[in-house]
Amino acid sequence: MRRIALVTLVVDDYDAAIRFYTDALGFRLVEDTPRPDGSRWVVVEPGTGSGAALLLARAKDGAQRARVGDQTGGRVGFFLHTDDFARDHARMRAAGVTFLEEPRHEPYGSVAVFQDLYGNRWDLLQPAAPAPGPSGA
Repeated sequence: MRRIALVTLVVDDYDAAIRFYTDALGFRLVEDTPRPDGSRWVVVEPGTGSGAALLLARAKDGAQRARVGDQTGGRVGFFLHTDDFARDHARMRAAGVTFLEEPRHEPYGSVAVFQDLYGNRWDLLQPAAPAPGPSGA
């Protein structure tokens, strides 16, 4: 079996990023381990460990600092699936998360674009239930 385990998200401060992802988005801190070079191995995940997680990596130089908040050129680059859109949308708004649009209900599910503390764009998405198959098959 193969799967994407981690996606790196370049941040400017470990502790601020941890607070945002755990407090505002409800992620779980999986690991925060100091490394010999002064950096840290910081992993957060939204769920129970069954999907991809984020490696929060502090920018090391000017080129990396320039990418903080614009890692996908202004496109939605991250997709947070939920099983209860209304619950998570309300909780995130109450925690101060900035939504860039009102919720939309599309054929593929309920969705709203939000941004993280750096300006990266995310979709909060509750996928639509799959259509039932043909009866009698």
